[in-house]
Amino acid sequence: MDTAKNLPECPVEMTLQLIGDKWKVLIIRDLLDGTKRFNELMRSVNGITQKVLTSHLRAMEAAGLVNRKVYPEVPPRVEYSLTETGLSLKPVLDSMVMWGLEYKKREL
Repeated sequence: MDTAKNLPECPVEMTLQLIGDKWKVLIIRDLLDGTKRFNELMRSVNGITQKVLTSHLRAMEAAGLVNRKVYPEVPPRVEYSLTETGLSLKPVLDSMVMWGLEYKKREL
């Protein structure tokens, strides 16, 4: 999403373009609790590979959803957190939680 002219007109398509991947939603879910290091995210997002986590974090950082902070230490320490824009997705995820809970009740 380099320029505004490359953005889809449909707001639903725009949202899906940014977080329409199962891994991205789970990464956001975990970062809503606060800042996490890479290995913490690896442990909390079950089934994700290191390569996929790295690529999704980079894409989310480029989209302005995630902050990446590198500390000048040996070994280097890197922490990830949500930006204001990333935090604004909380109501979306909260709605997904409520919908999922209601669906589970009906299917049991």
